[in-house]
Amino acid sequence: MITATQTIHKTARWNPIFRPVNTCRTRYRVLKGSAGSGKSVNIAQDYIKKLSDTRYTGANLLVVRKVDDTNRDSMFAELESAINRLFGDYADKVWRITRSPLLMECKTTGSRIIFRGVNDQRQREKVKSVTFRNGKLTWIWIEEATELQEADIEILDDRLRGELSNPNLYYQMTLTFNPVSATHWIKAKYFDVDSLDVLTHHSTYLDNRFIDDGYHRRMEMRRERDPEGYKVYALGEWGETGGLILTNWRAHDFDIAPERFDWYRYGQDFGYNHANALLALGGKDGELYICKELIRHECDTGEVIRDATAQGWRKDVPMWCDSSEPDRKHTWQAAGFNARGVNKGGSAGSVHAQIDHLKAYPAIHVHPSCTHTIKELQQWKWRFDDKRSLYLDEPVEFFDDAMAALRYGIEDDRREMPHYRAVRVRR
Repeated sequence: MITATQTIHKTARWNPIFRPVNTCRTRYRVLKGSAGSGKSVNIAQDYIKKLSDTRYTGANLLVVRKVDDTNRDSMFAELESAINRLFGDYADKVWRITRSPLLMECKTTGSRIIFRGVNDQRQREKVKSVTFRNGKLTWIWIEEATELQEADIEILDDRLRGELSNPNLYYQMTLTFNPVSATHWIKAKYFDVDSLDVLTHHSTYLDNRFIDDGYHRRMEMRRERDPEGYKVYALGEWGETGGLILTNWRAHDFDIAPERFDWYRYGQDFGYNHANALLALGGKDGELYICKELIRHECDTGEVIRDATAQGWRKDVPMWCDSSEPDRKHTWQAAGFNARGVNKGGSAGSVHAQIDHLKAYPAIHVHPSCTHTIKELQQWKWRFDDKRSLYLDEPVEFFDDAMAALRYGIEDDRREMPHYRAVRVRR
């Protein structure tokens, strides 16, 4: 009978750049890299390999995203794929997988993988009470770590403590993420200090020997259209704050109940190949609140409507949409939603008017569950002219779907306050 270890060695494929990551035992492994670098695929394989190995009996893994619901289609799917890649036809003989609740258990070692979020106090308390039937919590994997607050990390870090009976075991926390602003707390905490407890690692899509040619071409297109964004999302470099369109926002918990706001609206940017973005916005005492988001990739209008209905998006709330796609707007109307098209005024100036209105808010509050929106806010910039070394008065039209939905969603508020239209807010 073929053993699990033999099956792994026979079928697994690994990117050599991650060898130091997979062999280290530092308390913190912090992986910064571009989209498509293969870092998450590697970490998933690394954990499955170790948790399937009897030498690590007693080890257990906690997988964390800021929003618990995002685990199902991201990290759970990534780890399940790793199991199938590593074990092939033997996968169900080595691992037991359940989807309600999300749980993975190795049949040969008894090790388990569980999934949690830290989006609110209730979820944080659930993390504090995590226990395992066999062994202890030894490893924590935090994906999209830039979505978390430093206080979230401290709560998780405190779970890794106590004596370990198996001498092969060790405590370790792994953070994987695409870099954002150079002012992010992760950079200061892990990259700007020298510590024997920390291994930092950098990778790009160019290091991934399994990436396809189409992805290479897509990244080349971004380099031409958005050189600044290319440095972050293709080269994995820390983003600079210069040229950011909005700086008057912050992410934090707040009550998202519609009745607490002075006004409540939806904004939607239609998409298929790029994201379809739907945002719920509220206004209170002259400040703007981004309450929740629905982001869908490669879904037709009917699929997005079904998801919105299932999640309880109200049909009576005014929904401002891109007027250039009336067929999609009519489909939402036929489903009972109060959808209407934004009057763009026939000129590019309306985009600047919307941006000016956004910049004029004393504060824009973003609920932490709006992780995609936060990412876009962190990188929504004015186009940079390399030849003249200056930012142009023109937004970069790349990875800005939630920003378009945000611009549409404030339409009522903007038009009800005409004095804003006469004031140009300078960058």
